[in-house]
Amino acid sequence: MEEQITAEVPVKKKFDKVNITLWVVAVILTIASIYYQNTTGPTYPKKGHIVFAGKQIDYKLDRSWLINTDCQIKILTNDSLIKGSIIWKRYKTQDNESSRPMRYENGYLIGDLDRQDKTATKLQYYIQLSTFQPGNQNVDQLAFIPDKNGVVIRFRGDVPFMIIILHIIFIFAFELMSLKTGMEFFRKEPKYKKYTFWTIGLAAVGGLLLGPLVQYFAFGEWWTGFPFGIDLTDNKMLIAFIAWIGALIALYKSKKPGYWILGATIITLAIFLIPHSVLSGNVPK
Repeated sequence: MEEQITAEVPVKKKFDKVNITLWVVAVILTIASIYYQNTTGPTYPKKGHIVFAGKQIDYKLDRSWLINTDCQIKILTNDSLIKGSIIWKRYKTQDNESSRPMRYENGYLIGDLDRQDKTATKLQYYIQLSTFQPGNQNVDQLAFIPDKNGVVIRFRGDVPFMIIILHIIFIFAFELMSLKTGMEFFRKEPKYKKYTFWTIGLAAVGGLLLGPLVQYFAFGEWWTGFPFGIDLTDNKMLIAFIAWIGALIALYKSKKPGYWILGATIITLAIFLIPHSVLSGNVPK
């Protein structure tokens, strides 16, 4: 009797469409968050336009600058008859405003805010535009960019390139992993534990290790959140980390840890919707 040989037929691994879909949604939400963070908050340039002297004038005013270097302001007018002045004072002080005329070069009005030698120094400034009719010394029109309340610029130290890049990568990787972990709630067999550990690890490195390093190089302070201050960037990172530690504990203690995981994800997402650096450096110098 011949021996019967049974060949093993390889089983194809089932394609997990739900998992792929959740990853795609998490990536899209993270990219949207990155875009939002890059267009909001008090450290990114203030952009806009005004209509003055019959033309639209676009502007971009810096709100963060390195110490020990002059901050050059450029406004494209393409009109030598439009004059400009930079008007500024120290933020949240009773100082009188200072003014400096801007020069016209190659279509631009150009002026400088003097360099500052202390990190976290804040200046409040705006641009005043005026026009003069040929042969008439009287001011014809006045306009202010963006308005007389101006914008606030904060001076910072130079953060090493690798530290800031790693910080950004780890922070947004934390957000991505947080979203994916929370979305496990909607799967039949969620893998909470693996993703939760990844989320906490990324938060610890990006927010609690690299975050203070960035702040130290930029402003000379390691931590200005609770209990030492009200810096919202530090505080929101602390809240997110505590939320995920609570979720981790729930994995071992709660009968329904999924609700804790989902709650930590919602808290993290809400935190990332708060513009970056709000309430940072509140003490004027």
